[in-house]
Amino acid sequence: MATPNYGYEKRQKELAKKRKKEDKLKAKAGRKAGDPAQGDAQQDDSTSSSDATGQTPGTPARS
Repeated sequence: MATPNYGYEKRQKELAKKRKKEDKLKAKAGRKAGDPAQGDAQQDDSTSSSDATGQTPGTPARS
């Protein structure tokens, strides 16, 4: 049985983290520049799905 290569797994995890961070920065820069193609993919759901009372669906009403 082969032994696990922890160094390889760690490197892959770091690369995935780095890739995700770069994607987030690109999306953020796209939204900041006003590019709708980049910004639409990662919109904030809390602002777009609020009802007339200003609360998001599924949240309890304040008393």
